[in-house]
Amino acid sequence: MKTDESLPGRRVLLRGAALFALAATAGCAGTERSGTAPRPSASPGPAAGAQAVRPQKPSAYRLQPMTGYGPQRAAVGRTPVRSKPILRMADRDRRMVLTFDDGPDPLYTPDILDTLRKHDVRAMFFVCGEMAEANPDLLRRMVDEGHTIGNHTFTHPQLTLMRRTGIRDEIERTSAAVLDAVGRPPLWFRAPYGAWNRSAFEIGAELGMEPLAWTVDTLDWREPGSGTIVRRVLQGAGPGVVVLSHDAGGNRSQTVKALRNYLPQLLDDGYRIGVPQRMLM
Repeated sequence: MKTDESLPGRRVLLRGAALFALAATAGCAGTERSGTAPRPSASPGPAAGAQAVRPQKPSAYRLQPMTGYGPQRAAVGRTPVRSKPILRMADRDRRMVLTFDDGPDPLYTPDILDTLRKHDVRAMFFVCGEMAEANPDLLRRMVDEGHTIGNHTFTHPQLTLMRRTGIRDEIERTSAAVLDAVGRPPLWFRAPYGAWNRSAFEIGAELGMEPLAWTVDTLDWREPGSGTIVRRVLQGAGPGVVVLSHDAGGNRSQTVKALRNYLPQLLDDGYRIGVPQRMLM
């Protein structure tokens, strides 16, 4: 686990990198199955024989997220400090967003990436910093294949029980880990357990990130069976819906199996599955 010997300098670097990325990703767009765009090649996961990093211990997921619809308009180059997270994207063109929290995990994330690549679909991965530091190749594969990486803190604590300095450390260290792995910081943030507070919103905005919650919770962390996960996604599907799943934090084999089932059904039903670009309003 790295320590930051120049925290003020790292904060300046993160803010500068976030503003640079902000200028390069205006608008909101999803990437969907078209049959014309070249499909990125897969990057290998952890080398064979390498010691696999175990997923985080399962915890008492998951508090209910605050409701919020957005994004609101803000000046170009600035991230608004919100009082609620974005709960769903703009309702248009039957677009949906698939999100995966707590990874990357070498046991499950590669299978999820394989399925997404098979169907030429992009998703969002809200990574924990300690997992990102241990598996930087998986972050690079995500970016190479067009996925969006978000910040999910370093160790997955409940931020509402922490002091502001601790919250900042959790968020900044994860943004730094992503920056180190892929060359740019995340532009989206999700609080563990859906537990947000003013400090989380303010620090996230300071680092150039928008807060994203979810519309449909698969509750896959309870391991309810892949069929139940599939049913929850299909029943909750709709324009602008953001689906919450997990690729780490426990046994995620049911999540992997469910994705293989519901993803082609969503596409056959006319949903366009993609990732939101950073929005300048």
